[in-house]
Amino acid sequence: MLLSFRVANHRSIREETELSLVATELNESTARQTPARSEGRPVSVLPAVGIFGANASGKSNVLDALRFMRKAVLESFADWGKRPGVPREPFELASEAQDESSLFEVDLLLGKRPVRYTYGFELSDDRVEAEWLHAYPSGRRQVWFDREADRPDEEGGEFRFPGNGLKGHKDVIVSSTRPDALFLTAGATLNHPALSAVHRWFVDNLWLVTSGADVPHRTEWTRTRLTDRKNGAGLRKRIGAMLAAADLGITGLTLDPESGEVQLLHRSADGTPRPLDFWDQESLGTHAWFAFLGPLFHVLDQGGVLLADELDSSLHPILAAEVIRLFQDEEANPRTAQLIFTTHDATLLGPSVVERPLDRDQVWIALKNATGESQLYPITAARKARRDDNLERRYLHGHYGGVPRLTSGEIARQIALIEEGLRATA
Repeated sequence: MLLSFRVANHRSIREETELSLVATELNESTARQTPARSEGRPVSVLPAVGIFGANASGKSNVLDALRFMRKAVLESFADWGKRPGVPREPFELASEAQDESSLFEVDLLLGKRPVRYTYGFELSDDRVEAEWLHAYPSGRRQVWFDREADRPDEEGGEFRFPGNGLKGHKDVIVSSTRPDALFLTAGATLNHPALSAVHRWFVDNLWLVTSGADVPHRTEWTRTRLTDRKNGAGLRKRIGAMLAAADLGITGLTLDPESGEVQLLHRSADGTPRPLDFWDQESLGTHAWFAFLGPLFHVLDQGGVLLADELDSSLHPILAAEVIRLFQDEEANPRTAQLIFTTHDATLLGPSVVERPLDRDQVWIALKNATGESQLYPITAARKARRDDNLERRYLHGHYGGVPRLTSGEIARQIALIEEGLRATA
């Protein structure tokens, strides 16, 4: 489970920013209790978090930062050495940011008897400036390793292994870790058991789903999983039920016995289910929903983390709300899979507590300041949000920030003035 994520100096996020999935005292019913404790108190985790904000506010960059961290953990040892430099993306609108490191850190609960881990690193254009892994097996912090590149002439930096927390071979991993590669990645590559367990979380988690070019790829991936001999039958039943529930006119799905192609069945005039050609006759909305369901069920089965960028662009607001409720439901989501999504759709904030699929501590706001830097904060920090507030209306009226600073009709008036000036000079 993901407890929190910290990032700094990545794309539009310059200053250190934290997204927390730890429930607060304002949570009403959606949080899941865990065996972990903090300052003597039990820790509860949120199964879903939504990031709201205007266009270009930096919402998507939060998800992209998580995706980048996963990619770095998976690829730094094998791929980063093939070309010069570290492929990071620091803040572009301040020249001094190019000389500052980029920070990425996750706080996790892993294992059947969950243990808390904190793993992170800092990157410059040329190397890994710092890296650390801390564990809390008995509630108190153990520093498993700390790495720091103090001098330009150091090969892989200085490594410290205080205490006996990280057991097993370490010298071979240190000697194999390039300045531009992560020690965690090198350790997993060399089959260190403890490091491999943390590395495995990144392999299995942080599935990024967008509303654009990846739809055909996710569609084909989902269709392939439906034909799996071991798990395909059960998945076909679940996806068929979700397609039918979406009120798309679909009654189910089947496999063509000759070609193995997945076909969606529709209600016909005579009541007989009939298939339509998936690529030529199904709507774009059907494609988006079908492509979303494959990763959705994969994450639910694995107890992973799904990153959904612009959830409202892929799904109708009613379907988006039902996806959130699916993650909130303990029976439908017994492994505590988590959903982190971005959206413009204020209807997901609901006009009333009953209609709102999110508790107050599950709502975050992204906005961009005058210098182009993104800021992220929970809605509860913007202004005291009472349980019975109409969060939708208050958000749209700008009480929490994260909405465009426009007055009604302002764009039309600006265009009219430009047109008038063009006519005057013609």
